[in-house]
Amino acid sequence: PSPPFSPEKAMVCFGSMFIELPKAKTREMLRQDQEELDEEINNLRKELRVKVNRLYEAQGKPELKGFNLNPMSAEEMKLINRILEG
Repeated sequence: PSPPFSPEKAMVCFGSMFIELPKAKTREMLRQDQEELDEEINNLRKELRVKVNRLYEAQGKPELKGFNLNPMSAEEMKLINRILEG
């Protein structure tokens, strides 16, 4: 009997359905989704900074120090880990 799943394809869940798609197509879809999610996360972070600063200003408090920092990218983290490992 043939195997239930093809090694060249992946099972992908869309809502309550599973669809078998080529692995290359699945990988590209996941990459695009991740790019969109990363962009949305970055936009929400920027908006949050502005809103927190407005809140502090309305309360008469000084602006938060260090609040405008950006997280390191995965590549920057890899470089830092290499340096720390020696």
